[in-house]
Amino acid sequence: MDLGVLSLILLAVLFGLLLSGLWVGFALMGVGLVAMELATPAPAGTVFATRVWGGLNSWDLTALPMFVWMGEILFRSRISSDMFTGLAPFTRRLPGRLLHVNILGCALFAAVSGSSAATTATVGRMSLPELRRRGYDMRMAIGTLAGSGTFGFLIPPSIIMIVYGAATEQSIARLFLAGVLPGLMLAAMFSAYVMVWAAMNKAKMPPPEPAPTWGERFRAAMKLLPTVALIVAVIGSIYGGLASPTEAAVVGVAGALAIAAATGGINWASFRESLVGAAMTTCMIAFILAGASFLTVAMGYTGLPRALASWIGGQGFSQFWLISALLLFFIVMGFFLDGISIVVLTTSVILPMVLAAGIDPIWFGVFLVLVVEMSQITPPVGFNLFVIQSITGRDIFSIAWMALPFFLILVVATFILTAFPQIALWLPSTMMSR
Repeated sequence: MDLGVLSLILLAVLFGLLLSGLWVGFALMGVGLVAMELATPAPAGTVFATRVWGGLNSWDLTALPMFVWMGEILFRSRISSDMFTGLAPFTRRLPGRLLHVNILGCALFAAVSGSSAATTATVGRMSLPELRRRGYDMRMAIGTLAGSGTFGFLIPPSIIMIVYGAATEQSIARLFLAGVLPGLMLAAMFSAYVMVWAAMNKAKMPPPEPAPTWGERFRAAMKLLPTVALIVAVIGSIYGGLASPTEAAVVGVAGALAIAAATGGINWASFRESLVGAAMTTCMIAFILAGASFLTVAMGYTGLPRALASWIGGQGFSQFWLISALLLFFIVMGFFLDGISIVVLTTSVILPMVLAAGIDPIWFGVFLVLVVEMSQITPPVGFNLFVIQSITGRDIFSIAWMALPFFLILVVATFILTAFPQIALWLPSTMMSR
């Protein structure tokens, strides 16, 4: 069958299954079965069974449920209130004042969670009511939360980086390191925008609060100490050579339980809820990975990835134009699919052409995560929008409009990362070469 016709058929099958409401993992399996039946005499059932087992039988993936569980535990603890109390005294003198708590709080929680939705929910349920009470502009407060909540995908430990690493057989430790500087850069860009906005909209800012004393700052820093200690324990154990990412995830769960118990934020009921929530999230991701693994092999049988990579290579596209085209492609995909689905659905087709263009797969992983972050704040299926809707009661399209400046900052960040790839590659090349 002609590859162009086959591509159209498979796209029609994919979107037909997704629009029917079928789970993403099963939709990917369905597309793979159709591809194999149309393009190859190989036994689809045997290949399906082998690849589904092979796709999930990966030691790297054992870190996934533990990091998910760590985020579920912290979500039910008092860490969000402690972070707000701890960060507030250090932001009162900045233009924008407590609006920066959303940005810094999300960056801190992302470093112990790995989930964008969990980061948004944990920080938002404490910060938004407090900012409203103090008279801050709620449009800006919601926008900063929506944008900063995406840090959960980029700042390690990142669940989506574990998924990308397992799907592409890249080092998860290197991917975690590659996300550090881009994550800090993005937080700095968000804070800079808030400062500029506050300077231009002084009438929308509440009256300044008294400057904190050194005693208040010390007590606030003590509130942040458990979170910082957990970050050091998880990330430091990996790069100190004391633990693999999987073992560090266990350290993180133990630390999260200790913090939740010490702050009185967890009981037997919430402990069970955290287990159930982690199990449900892990199973959802596992179904998607299983479907994507089978689809990857099916695509290999059809020859579509090789043909596409060869075509791209023959066109002589520069890396910049290829990345620009992929950026537009992923933004459109983000309107319809969640981040993990985008990664596992597209990796098998796109990675060969990326490698053919001479693009580093570690750098591309960071680029992909940045673009996937955009899907979290674009309607109609942006997860962060739904999380904030549950907190505020506002409709997702008005929330998306409030998040628009931060979406545009994410776009700018991808071009900066493209122009200066060492932002992502310097730390892995420096620390992993020792």
